[in-house]
Amino acid sequence: MSATIATAKSAGSTGILTTWKIDPAHSAAEFKVRHMMISYVKGEFSGLSGVLRLDERDYVHSVVEVSIPAASVRTVDEKLDAHLKAADFFDVERYPALTFKSTSIRSAGDRDYEVTGDLTIRGRTESVVLSVSDLSQPSKDPWGNLRIGLSGSAKINRKDFGFVWNAPLEFGGVLVGDEVTITLDVQFIKE
Repeated sequence: MSATIATAKSAGSTGILTTWKIDPAHSAAEFKVRHMMISYVKGEFSGLSGVLRLDERDYVHSVVEVSIPAASVRTVDEKLDAHLKAADFFDVERYPALTFKSTSIRSAGDRDYEVTGDLTIRGRTESVVLSVSDLSQPSKDPWGNLRIGLSGSAKINRKDFGFVWNAPLEFGGVLVGDEVTITLDVQFIKE
């Protein structure tokens, strides 16, 4: 048995598992959250790492794990970046990574999937459903590597992960909304 191909052994698995690693140069995680109840602030993370163990016959038996360095968070404002890295938000010194580990995958038709998994941020883990759209067909790059790509999104409540800092506004409402939209654009390279 090689490191990249193994007979699938999980319950319900139908075939051969192949291993695909995240290409950090072509992958990103982004988020947006309401600011002052009137518009959105967006940010992103880089340096993603992780692995997809793909069941070649039936993708619903695949498994994915992703790790995102918390200190890579950035927006268009350096002061906001510093605040996001501090204890009020990501507390990057105590919690250096955000992680996601799939627990189940369900087909949503065509090349779309609902990936349920454990999302851990600031040491708190919650089950989250990631809507994956248009999982690409494998494609060979100019250097002979096989690649696949996907886009995914989920909505979370930031308070579920210990992000409770906020400030009231003079005319009502708060500075930071509770709902956060997360989007992922990821490329994987077959080992």
